[in-house]
Amino acid sequence: MISAEFFCAELERRGFGFASGVPCSYFGGPISLLSRAPGRYVAAANEGGALATAAGAALAGERAYVMLQNSGLGNLVNPLTSLVMTYRIPVLTFVSLRGWPDPAGDEPQHAVMGPTTAPYLDLLGLPHWTLRADADETRFREVLDGATTALDEGHAPFVLVEKHTVGAAEPAPEAARGDADTGRMDSADAIRLITKLIGAAPVIATTGYTGRELFGAEDRPANFYMQGSMGHASSIALGVALRRPDRPVIALDGDGAALMHLGALSAIGAQAPTNLVHVVLDNGIHESTGGQGTTSDTTRLEQVASAAGYPDARRCATPEQLQAGVASALSSPGPHMLVVPTRPRRGPMPPRATGAHPPEAMRDRFAAAVRGPFSGAADD
Repeated sequence: MISAEFFCAELERRGFGFASGVPCSYFGGPISLLSRAPGRYVAAANEGGALATAAGAALAGERAYVMLQNSGLGNLVNPLTSLVMTYRIPVLTFVSLRGWPDPAGDEPQHAVMGPTTAPYLDLLGLPHWTLRADADETRFREVLDGATTALDEGHAPFVLVEKHTVGAAEPAPEAARGDADTGRMDSADAIRLITKLIGAAPVIATTGYTGRELFGAEDRPANFYMQGSMGHASSIALGVALRRPDRPVIALDGDGAALMHLGALSAIGAQAPTNLVHVVLDNGIHESTGGQGTTSDTTRLEQVASAAGYPDARRCATPEQLQAGVASALSSPGPHMLVVPTRPRRGPMPPRATGAHPPEAMRDRFAAAVRGPFSGAADD
């Protein structure tokens, strides 16, 4: 294993003074260290944004690198092929190898990308190296020697990183948040309250801990638990809501996920489905990947939603406010945005829903519930 300190120091020694990326537990150590120095690391909303930001730093004369998961490699393709490769901008990319070497040993959403990451880079003609968990400092230097040579030759090199290759580090000190923890709800309590109020309405829950808490609160066929595809819960809900206007449709989102594809709010506002209720649990961090901060403290999502065309967009900081917000959303035309400030989660988490329902079975039961007759929302 390579220590996070050596990882960052060796890259800095070679002139890499800027990094960007999206949360990943494999790179939690380097992200924590880099985040302590202002301007060294940009937490991007999505993978494509991270690469473009690094490309901008490279154009300004700074050697730059990116860290991301292979599950988000698809978000990288456009700026990779049409910007970095086309203009031959020197950016080094580190990609964590989820679902590799054994796809069956990881979560279902990594089964496709695990074995196809390296072949995909081969298809694009991109040089790449793999760092295994037993890599030491000498091996890391060798990989960087090859990668920096490829950069100097005008290529876009990738370093693929196996789990447990890079060590952890103490989390960076948290910036002061606009709302203290005392003014925030427990996310599990918020989810239980929502499920009590919405009756048989379908719920699309974002990836990570949110879906697990929904599964633990009340597992039912009308719940769709996303594994991966981060940032797309509200878009799935939009499609369901447009085709089934006879029932409320709930998107149960997280702040990091909502920020990752913020343009979805504009599409929802433009389509104006009156039955869509978009709930965002906002704890200010990417919790399931190690607690890296989001930008929700400087981006008030309810204000963004209002500007995007949501007729009703509000912050629900207490159970009473959340109950009133859900009641209003179920009885008046939307789309509605309910932002719920929540505390970081503590204690054990419920298991993943896919442990009980394989993805295809989950698809089938959700589709049957959505296509069937609707029995209405719960009474107050």
